[in-house]
Amino acid sequence: MKYAYGAALAEARGRTLSLVAPVSERNLNRQPHPLMSPLVWDLGHIAAFEDLWLCRSAGDLELLRPELSEVYDATETPRAGRGDVPYLRREEALEFMQQVHERALLLLERADISPDGDRLNASGFVWEMLIGHEQQHNETMLQTLQLVGPDVYSPTRRPLPPAPPKRGPHTVEVPGGPFFMGDPGLVFAYDNERPRHEVHVNAFRIDRTPVTNAAFLEFVADEGYARRDLWDPVGWTWRMSEGVERPLFWSADGCERRFERVGEIDPDMPVMHVSWFEADAFARWRGARLPTEEEWEKAAAWDPDTGESRRRPWGDGDPAPHLANLDQVSFGPAPAGAFPAGVSACGVLGMVGDAWEWTASRFTGYEGFAAFPYPQYSEAFFGGDFRVLRGGSWATGPSNARNTFRNWDHPQRRQIFAGLRCAEDIP
Repeated sequence: MKYAYGAALAEARGRTLSLVAPVSERNLNRQPHPLMSPLVWDLGHIAAFEDLWLCRSAGDLELLRPELSEVYDATETPRAGRGDVPYLRREEALEFMQQVHERALLLLERADISPDGDRLNASGFVWEMLIGHEQQHNETMLQTLQLVGPDVYSPTRRPLPPAPPKRGPHTVEVPGGPFFMGDPGLVFAYDNERPRHEVHVNAFRIDRTPVTNAAFLEFVADEGYARRDLWDPVGWTWRMSEGVERPLFWSADGCERRFERVGEIDPDMPVMHVSWFEADAFARWRGARLPTEEEWEKAAAWDPDTGESRRRPWGDGDPAPHLANLDQVSFGPAPAGAFPAGVSACGVLGMVGDAWEWTASRFTGYEGFAAFPYPQYSEAFFGGDFRVLRGGSWATGPSNARNTFRNWDHPQRRQIFAGLRCAEDIP
């Protein structure tokens, strides 16, 4: 198992380094938007976080660069100000990453990751957390690379399956009744995914696939962005003040940009880079609504034949290329419904990968929530205007691709690789 953790840490680090390798020093230091950090800040933060949790907290070593603690503390240094702090530049940041990585791997050799280990090391918790953390920052860095402009990043893409034939129902009915929501505590999960608890959900319909560009184009053509009655009042104010008329990276001439590529909007792809406000307005336009977290997870996890909840839509097995589009290899979504082998037991497609999906729910803790290992990961964000996203995107690391994983963001955010699917009540 230690070998697996060491290999996973090395693989995550390799991904990080490959993301920044072709990026110029100037673009590494740019802050393209107050929502995003300079890419080189992310490099130092990844190293500082690894040093804090693997080397100091789990390994009882002194911090390698204690003077950098505040610079790379995500709470103490909010995103908007990260371009102004004395962060390490490229070569020094890469050296810091390598030094921390080497001492972490030495600690792994002597760490007790058995179930009887200390609270951080037991069953490899802190090692899993650091692998997931670096993968999450890889996704954030890809958001930055998309925002910074078309002349900065030109990735090599793995081919994706073609659009499937148009068959099957548009929506799937999920029966009412109880199911077990949240992580059961057998393997790694974040604190906000726990405890597992029984939830009763009324019968509902949910889209069989994510909302496509074709469907969203109809909303735009029907002046969905101009109809105030479709919008949440706060969302309407945001739309007007920002002049939003279409998804981010769509242009008025019917094109869409993904990194360096600009082409006609592909009608078969899931719509992406929409805010919660836009997703909510689309659902109202269609005479539907966004699913709640409970509905989304039941449709993804619940097996009506066994009454059990699965870890992933297709079962408890790990992600694979024929099941979902994950892991930063395609650099964009696949056509909606392109992975029939990844279908959930309820008959819903594409619930993991391609694009995050907004839900109607606000981010808060489940009853019985206990912060671990630090409150700033989840608890600090409870009670605000944050809305929950589920499912992961094409840029999400496999270790974070599970039915119980909860992402969250402000309802106006559009830089994330997020789309939606709709739900309806069954009378």
